Amino acid sequence: MILHNFSGNLAAFLAAVLFGASVVATRVAVQEIPPLNLAVLRFGQGGLLLFLYLFISARDLLKVKRHDLPFLVLLGAILFTIFPVTFNISLRFTEASRGALMLATMPIWSAWIARAARKERLVPRQVAGILKTFTGVGIVLAERGLNWQGTTLALIGDGLMLLTAFCGAIYGVLAQRMLAHYSALTVTTYAMVFGTLLLFPAALVEGLPQAFERIEVNIAVLILFLGIFGGALGYFLWTFALTRLTPTQVAVYVNVNPMVAIIWGAVLLAEKITGIFVVGFVTVVVGVMFVNWPRKIEPE
Repeated sequence: MILHNFSGNLAAFLAAVLFGASVVATRVAVQEIPPLNLAVLRFGQGGLLLFLYLFISARDLLKVKRHDLPFLVLLGAILFTIFPVTFNISLRFTEASRGALMLATMPIWSAWIARAARKERLVPRQVAGILKTFTGVGIVLAERGLNWQGTTLALIGDGLMLLTAFCGAIYGVLAQRMLAHYSALTVTTYAMVFGTLLLFPAALVEGLPQAFERIEVNIAVLILFLGIFGGALGYFLWTFALTRLTPTQVAVYVNVNPMVAIIWGAVLLAEKITGIFVVGFVTVVVGVMFVNWPRKIEPE
C-alpha cells in the first residue's frame, strides 16, 4: 500500500512539475501563436504521440467497448476542450495571479464532488491540508501583487477560472469510472484525441493555418516540449496518479503548479525568488503532505 501511494504521489508531483514548466513555455509561445491554436498543437501532438505509442507497442490497449466511447468523449471535452478554452479566455480578462488563485480552488471542488459522487470522506488533517495549499498559493501571489478591483471583466475572468478549476476536479472524479476498466494510457489517449478534435473547429476560426507561418525554430522547440512533456507525458502521469490516489489527493497537486512555474521562471527568465515565496512554497508542500499522508488502517 505504501509503494502504491508513493507511485501515485510521485506521478502527480512529476505532472505538476511538467505543468509548471508548461506555464513558462506557454507564456512565451502564446506571444506568437494564438491560445486555441497552441492548445490544438499541444494536445493534438500529445494525443498523436500516445496513439502511435500504443499502436506500435501495445495495440491491445487501444481496444475499448463501443458503449464507453461517449464517456471518453465527455472526458476529452471536459479536460481538453472546455478546460483550455475557459483557462485562456479567463486570462484575457483577469490577472494571471488572480487566475492562479482561482485555479487553486480545484482541490476544494474535487473534495465536494467526490463526496457527492463517491462518498469520499476527508479526515480533518486532509481538510487542513487543502486549506494550507490554498493559503500557500495566496501568500506567494499576494506578494507578487493582486489587484482586487471588482470590475465586470475581472469578475468574468475569475468566474471562468473557477469553471476551469471545476472542470479539472470533475475530470478527476469521472475518469476513475473509466480507469476501473482501462489503463491510464488508454484513457489519456482517447480523452486527448477526442478533446482536440472538438477544439479543432474553433482553432480553425482563430487562424490555425496561418499560425504555422509564424512558427520559428525557438517556438517549434517550445511546442514540441508542450506536446511531449506538457501534453502526452504530463497528462498520462496525472491520469495514472488517479489510479493510485483519490481525486482530491491528486487535485491538491495543482497548487504546486504555480510554485514550479515561478521556480522555472527564475531559472529560465531570471525572475526573482524571495523569502516570502519560500514560506508560501513550504506551506503548499506541507499541505500536500497533510492531504496525502497514508491513513492508519483501522481494525475491523
